[in-house]
Amino acid sequence: MPITLPEDLPAYDILKSEGVMVMSPGRAAMQDIRPLRIGLLNLMPKKIQTENQFARLIGATPLQIDLSLIRMSDHESKNTAADHMASFYRPFSEVEASGERFDGLIVTGAPIEHLPFEEVTYWDELTRVFDWTQSHVHSTFGVCWGGMAMAWHFHGLPKHLLGGKAFGCFRHQNLAPASPFLRGFSDDVLIPVSRWTEVRQEDIDARPGLTTLLASDEVGPCLVEDPGHRALYIYNHLEYDSDTLKQEYDRDAALGAAIGVPVNYYPDDDPSCLPTNRWRSHAHLLYGNWINEIYQTTPFDLADLRLP
Repeated sequence: MPITLPEDLPAYDILKSEGVMVMSPGRAAMQDIRPLRIGLLNLMPKKIQTENQFARLIGATPLQIDLSLIRMSDHESKNTAADHMASFYRPFSEVEASGERFDGLIVTGAPIEHLPFEEVTYWDELTRVFDWTQSHVHSTFGVCWGGMAMAWHFHGLPKHLLGGKAFGCFRHQNLAPASPFLRGFSDDVLIPVSRWTEVRQEDIDARPGLTTLLASDEVGPCLVEDPGHRALYIYNHLEYDSDTLKQEYDRDAALGAAIGVPVNYYPDDDPSCLPTNRWRSHAHLLYGNWINEIYQTTPFDLADLRLP
């Protein structure tokens, strides 16, 4: 089954050309089935790239997905055209006022990890989003800084600045092979990492409501489950395209920034070579498992979502 997207959204043609099943809202309305309603709160500067990455993953399951794009109400995007934002995104304040509910919500990362959470300009509204998920979203997936922010809000889990950027592809261990979210996962998983901060396992261990599912000896915890808030937090980037780390490296190198070649990414660590994608299958497994778990547990009528 396909993911439902507006036909003029850039992701529609891109995903269709890749063989992902996409469907226009008009065609979807003719099907006698309730699609899963998934929201994407997109905090990344490159909105279209991020839309494509997540739509590609959640649109690869056998279920019909209705994707809604959401933005912070008073934060103006500087890297995406205003007409794109006006055409495809709704401010959270509008979504909140509508009273509508979602089967799932993805909260992306944001390039602001050097700031204390409370100094982020939209922090107050973002905490409203997190609290709103507890009555209006069946399952929430916080990605990178988005996951760190959620864990800080709900558990006081701190983030720590690193001495240097964790940058490249790192081996991770499957710590919970019986988890439904890791169904089909190998014991050892390669995952792209790009961050200046980390959460630490000892801090997670001090919070009984959190369980680490994937972790790396080199870059620490990766995937954390928070069943009490019906949430997953992933601190690394399985959703990345093959060349996303390359784009970041080329950008920083062109600016003369102190940036090392991403670890274990280019063949022979040679940035003149094209990188090889070795994480795509696990990306589809993780997000497919998340969608499947939502489908198995969400109420047919979203009005029946559990209230706090």
